[in-house]
Amino acid sequence: MFSYELHFRLNARSSLAVAILLTSVGLWGQVDHSKGSDLLARLSYDSSAGSVITEGDGLRDICIAISRDGYYRVVRSLNNGQKERRQGKIQEQQVGQLKRLISDSEFRDLSGSHGGVILQAAESFGAEIPREDGPQRLQWLNADGASPFPTSVFRVVEWLEHFEPTGGKPFSSADYSEVCPSAGVRLLHPQEL
Repeated sequence: MFSYELHFRLNARSSLAVAILLTSVGLWGQVDHSKGSDLLARLSYDSSAGSVITEGDGLRDICIAISRDGYYRVVRSLNNGQKERRQGKIQEQQVGQLKRLISDSEFRDLSGSHGGVILQAAESFGAEIPREDGPQRLQWLNADGASPFPTSVFRVVEWLEHFEPTGGKPFSSADYSEVCPSAGVRLLHPQEL
């Protein structure tokens, strides 16, 4: 009788431990555990020759996903054709500046896709920003200067232009799939054709 009671108690405890473990594993799988899961914004800028950022030895294109606490993942192409993937954390001052830019009333009122026909040069901007009333999605194509960015978008593009992933660590494309805003216009460069 004693061994049966001990065996029953051990099985009950084991069953309870397994149930707790399985429940916690199930709940853990439902949460995004990657750094930066508290998304502030996904932004992108892409340009062809003769556009704003490509005039120096700056960027050809950039995508960044940044969290509210400053954790970022960035994918960018430099003018020399090199693709760079970095992740890290930026200073609170830079996060605060970006928060102010995307909270600007002019920027918040923008939405949808703004396109055009490209004859020579173009630049595009994309944004995906979680808001209390649903995500704000914006795609803007400035084809041959016919549809210039609004001032509020231009300020965000300038922020992207000056963003430097100093101290960031490399990551592989398999590590993170969602750095760029979903959907939208992407300019193809001659090297990619």
